[in-house]
Amino acid sequence: MNPMPAPIVWNTLVVGSCNLLNLALPGRAYYPNQPPYDTDDYARKTAWLGAMFGRLNADLLGVQEVWDEAALKAAVAASGLRGQQAVVPGAEQGAMGTPRVGIVTRLAIDSVESIAGFAPGQSVPVPELGEHDRFERPVLHAVLRLKDGRRLHAMVAHLKSKRPKFLQDADGRPTEDTDDPAVVARATLRSLVMRGGEAAALRGLVLGVTQRTREPLVLLGDLNDGPHSVTSQLIAATQAVAYDAQARDVALYHAWDVQTEPGLRRDMAYSHVHQGWPELLDQVWVSEEFVATSKFSLGDVKRVEVFNDHLHESRERFRSDHGFVRALLRLRGTPPA
Repeated sequence: MNPMPAPIVWNTLVVGSCNLLNLALPGRAYYPNQPPYDTDDYARKTAWLGAMFGRLNADLLGVQEVWDEAALKAAVAASGLRGQQAVVPGAEQGAMGTPRVGIVTRLAIDSVESIAGFAPGQSVPVPELGEHDRFERPVLHAVLRLKDGRRLHAMVAHLKSKRPKFLQDADGRPTEDTDDPAVVARATLRSLVMRGGEAAALRGLVLGVTQRTREPLVLLGDLNDGPHSVTSQLIAATQAVAYDAQARDVALYHAWDVQTEPGLRRDMAYSHVHQGWPELLDQVWVSEEFVATSKFSLGDVKRVEVFNDHLHESRERFRSDHGFVRALLRLRGTPPA
């Protein structure tokens, strides 16, 4: 008789993306038009985030809009979870200019790199502003160790928003009529070009991993566009797979689209409501090692969930204005002897 095949042993990996909406220490001025948090605001915000982190109970979170790493560490402490590290490059002593992205993880960290500048030759000209050659919010690239010792690449990004990019003077005051629809269109075009340039530069970072290694990669972040938008596809190039099978090796796959537990899949998910319109801006992308149908598959995406009930509650500052996305990934392990 033929021996029975060994049962598959699955190692789980829970990942997620969370836009924390201007997480800063109390009394810290972050935007000129935003009052700092007082001690009560800060306590409510870190407690609320801690409760959300506890619900997610993730092995790895990519977080955005962190002004102070210490504030993120306070929120993680409030979660009650053990063994979680919080790392936000550029916000260790307080971020300047724009908030930063970071990770919260219980995995071992091999390295963390913050990438601000585009690679040579990747700058794009923005109308009336000149060359755009840097991420407004630097991208984080971390190399982590999974529970079984394998390496995992994680990238966290927060791309340029859709907010119109008006021309300003040295003091930050608009120098054009922000109520003029034609001006608004031109300013929105500037934002789109900047976001497109950042997406193309991020694609270069993704290729830097997928072209030189078979190690799995996850991309977590607020991409400020939907998963099938031009800018998101600049990063992922999933649609190219339909007419070029070789593109599978270097494509990224939207976790929502490749999840293998269809009973939990819904027709629509959203993580942000902009001017009354729901959008899935907060995303989890995976390399083909997490695609069940790939010949290079090491596992799969079991299911994806969006925690967005709070978007329809109050708009108090302690809550985020984004839903949090969580994905349960699985990797095949070695059966016990």
